[in-house]
Amino acid sequence: MQETIEKTKATVDYFAEVNRILEKHQFSAAKLIPILQEVQAAYKYLSKDMISYVATSIGVPPSRVYGVATFYAHFSLEPKGKHIIRLCDGTACHVRRSEEITQALRKELGLQEGRNTTEDMMFTLETVACLGACSLSPAVVADGMVHGSMTPATARALIEDIRMSEEACRHEYE
Repeated sequence: MQETIEKTKATVDYFAEVNRILEKHQFSAAKLIPILQEVQAAYKYLSKDMISYVATSIGVPPSRVYGVATFYAHFSLEPKGKHIIRLCDGTACHVRRSEEITQALRKELGLQEGRNTTEDMMFTLETVACLGACSLSPAVVADGMVHGSMTPATARALIEDIRMSEEACRHEYE
């Protein structure tokens, strides 16, 4: 019985933030997209359980929430790392060898084929069709900041800078 109580408490704690978000939006199905945006910001992705919970809470079928979550590229059904690296592979970036940058980043992050997030959940690497920064090509957005005229070397240096920043923060709290 104690194990069941502990699991129930863990579930309630897990859904506490989504409940706050749902209350903020008055459990309105009309506000599904902002609800999903805030849920994803809080949990880093939209799990199957979260999709079902949101659907039930706002009174729509889970298939509708899933449809919205899979229609918009902004939403992710897979967990993402703490640092999101988006690499442009649009025409301007592609002709300026964005593929070499992709390979360098994948190697630096230790990402195997088919994986976009590091084992430690520190980094997620995404390739996007266009970042809208063609004059800066090839371009990378790391944690919302645009970095232009990238090369494999500057991309590796960017990852190293993020790692060093993480290490400095870790030492600060020790």
